[in-house]
Amino acid sequence: MAKRKVEVFTAGCPVCDEAVQLVRSTACPNCEVVIYDLNKGCGTNECREKAKSYGVKRVPSVAADGRLLDCCKQGPVTREALRAAGVGQA
Repeated sequence: MAKRKVEVFTAGCPVCDEAVQLVRSTACPNCEVVIYDLNKGCGTNECREKAKSYGVKRVPSVAADGRLLDCCKQGPVTREALRAAGVGQA
């Protein structure tokens, strides 16, 4: 079974850190969690390009399997939204 890719877009702030901890605590062994700090950027600028392609307008935001979670389009990251996206479920 392929791993579920969970991408977290942050700005390296305390609120973002809370979302990262929530995602990590919710994720299961079948989830690959990748954290992108948009404030720092990344060597290839891949993180900012992904954020733009997913439609990230605010941080923290979470994408699961290439799709921005609905909660990240309007409100905070929630455990319910993570579970609805399959995060933490083998």
